[in-house]
Amino acid sequence: MRTDTIIIYEGMKALREKLDIVETEKFISLILRENFDYTEWQRNLWKDKTVDEIFYAAKNYDENMNKEG
Repeated sequence: MRTDTIIIYEGMKALREKLDIVETEKFISLILRENFDYTEWQRNLWKDKTVDEIFYAAKNYDENMNKEG
């Protein structure tokens, strides 16, 4: 199991891989300001998609990321 410190470190690392420092800070600020509920967001994120649609979207995303990377 990862410690809280490692989770924070890995989360910040992931953000920095996709965003610059200003965008990372803005993202954190937005999350704190918006009373963001990740669990509720996940429940609603894919409510109009079938399991197969989600699977193929994830598969296509992975294949495209592997081509780029």
